[in-house]
Amino acid sequence: MLSEMTRVLSVSSLLLLWVFSSCGTPGDGSYFPIPEDAREVTTSRVQEFVVDTLFAELNRPWDMEFLPDGKVIITERSGRLLLVEGGVLQGAVNERIEPGLRGVRAHPEFESNHLIYLSYYKEDASMGEGYHSILTRGRLENDQLQDEEVIYTTGPFSESPEWYGNRIEFDEDGYLYFAVGQRDGVETTQDLMHPSGKTFRLFDDGRIPPDNPFVNDQALPEIYTYGHRQHQGLTRHPETGEIWSNEHGAKGGDEVNILTPGANFGWPLATYSLNYDDTIISPDTLLEGTIPPIHHWTPSIAPSGLAFTVGETYSGWREDMFTGSLKFRYLMRSRLDGHRITDEEILLENMGRVRTVKVGPDNYLYVLTEDTGLLVRLLPASIFR
Repeated sequence: MLSEMTRVLSVSSLLLLWVFSSCGTPGDGSYFPIPEDAREVTTSRVQEFVVDTLFAELNRPWDMEFLPDGKVIITERSGRLLLVEGGVLQGAVNERIEPGLRGVRAHPEFESNHLIYLSYYKEDASMGEGYHSILTRGRLENDQLQDEEVIYTTGPFSESPEWYGNRIEFDEDGYLYFAVGQRDGVETTQDLMHPSGKTFRLFDDGRIPPDNPFVNDQALPEIYTYGHRQHQGLTRHPETGEIWSNEHGAKGGDEVNILTPGANFGWPLATYSLNYDDTIISPDTLLEGTIPPIHHWTPSIAPSGLAFTVGETYSGWREDMFTGSLKFRYLMRSRLDGHRITDEEILLENMGRVRTVKVGPDNYLYVLTEDTGLLVRLLPASIFR
């Protein structure tokens, strides 16, 4: 449960209180120019910060990625892949990728291979009736995506993919993780022959690693974890290397999980969630053979995006986890003690449906909203003193 939730920003204050000069020079390692001064400082419980609005007219943005050459890639649901250089939006990398575009990640060795990974949903009769979740990769050369190839496809699914996530992440060893949420009935998440409600683990070219947990079982060999309802946040912890996820419950029971090989996260056999009509999904919140969440939100916040701040950039936010809320349109800060959440605070209230939260290579926290089309950066107030 939330303890002494602090609401520190409304959309009106976002528009009226923070006014920045755009003629600053980039700070050390920054992907965007640093404002010359901050005319308004927000004080959360433990950290003073300013909200730097970078873009305000994006069209249903979904994900973003920082490239080692100082450029930034942003995906929009319409299929546009946008390029940012020097803090300036340069336009679309390609005319259009695919409608239903979702996730984007750069290969861990991008500097040498220039590989970009994208995910999207597609309805294509030639592939079978229904929707497919697709993972592609291509080389970013001269600001154009070239040699794009499909490396993994799963489905078909009968349900519309309008709100489903398709997060992509790499672990420290270069394995690729791909999240596909529940479709075609709740029972499918426990079916190891069905892709619904699973996390897949692949080599970077889409091949299946021979040490995957179910590779020798009667199961889809790409499955790494199962029993998910809808994981909308997926990220590697910057210190431990663990792959963390957050996911939607139905009514209550949103979860934070740490992925481990072969883990069953319980949906719908064990959950803190209720059906939307308040009927019981399961009498069990804990069940032998399933992994309980390290944290759950009831009522639901509809989490999306997940990031960790470590180090000295934010003196008051060391070792904190940040989660976007689609439902309540805010950013949630969670204080961590190892794997335990000890305190929570609401930031940026009413800014918009927060779809993605990331910490860039510059160690600043970035927040992307899908309905209001904002990309903002939270800057520690100390850099202006």
